[in-house]
Amino acid sequence: MTESKAYRILLYYKYVQIDNPEEFAAEHKALCNDLGLKGRILIANEGINGTVSGTVEQTEKYMEAMKNDSRFADMVYKIDEADEHAFPKMKVRARKELVTLRLEDDVDPLELTGKYLSPKEFFQQMQDEDTVVLDARNTYEYDLGHFRGAIRPDVENFRDLPQWVRDNKDQLEGKKILTYCTGGIRCEKFSGWLVKEGFEDVGQLHGGIATYGKDPEVQGELWDGQMYVFDERISVPINKKEHVIVGRDYFTGEPCERYVNCANPECNKKILASEESEHKYMRSCSHECRVHPRNRYVAEHNLTEEEVAERLSIIGDAVKA
Repeated sequence: MTESKAYRILLYYKYVQIDNPEEFAAEHKALCNDLGLKGRILIANEGINGTVSGTVEQTEKYMEAMKNDSRFADMVYKIDEADEHAFPKMKVRARKELVTLRLEDDVDPLELTGKYLSPKEFFQQMQDEDTVVLDARNTYEYDLGHFRGAIRPDVENFRDLPQWVRDNKDQLEGKKILTYCTGGIRCEKFSGWLVKEGFEDVGQLHGGIATYGKDPEVQGELWDGQMYVFDERISVPINKKEHVIVGRDYFTGEPCERYVNCANPECNKKILASEESEHKYMRSCSHECRVHPRNRYVAEHNLTEEEVAERLSIIGDAVKA
């Protein structure tokens, strides 16, 4: 029997009317600070979307406080054990949207959304030959891990997904569409948008990948790689039956599941890189980023111009005059 860990991470959301998001955000931040939680919570007129970390006692008190508010009494929490906090600080912010789609005619998930599918139902329907599985996340999330055979939309931001669908309708028309995301919140709105666009058979993984990975019957089967998470863990395993690495080192193409941010602060691109590649390529995705005057890797390692030039020569970059 494994020993329980001292900390927990809660992932949750709820589409529900919140009349004054700014005021509620300020009150909610005070509550979280009083409890000693850390994390990131978004508040909007349409509801709440959060991830917080704290001790078992702190997270229990938080869930109890939320349960005592009728708006959040039935909110579902995905709970992970942890050794420590997963965030450096507590941020609670008011936003226009919980997930940024910026639709001209917005979708209310309380009125229109795709069919909820349990992990077992999703697992079974994925294997139907008339089904396409559409990842509703960004490319860097997909590249670390995804459902086997899922379509990878070429989008860096969630708001670009509707246009991608319109440009690639031929891949989806006449098919049963299954969509999924990390915790379910993006699919609530995106699956409703698909229905609104005229796609007749749309299903969404209820509770997202996080719930799928915890289902005792499915055990994460047909998921390859790891799930990207928006905290200091960066990634978590999903498939309990087998682990297939799908991530590839940006520089070498070798199997890799380690993300770093490009050292050029004006780029900041997420790139998969081994420690060896990170140091060889100065944690930079291109020559332009390596020679950027504010390159963070150069500053962190106190590299001189001569040392940078030597590394560029080894890499084979064309050194600009």
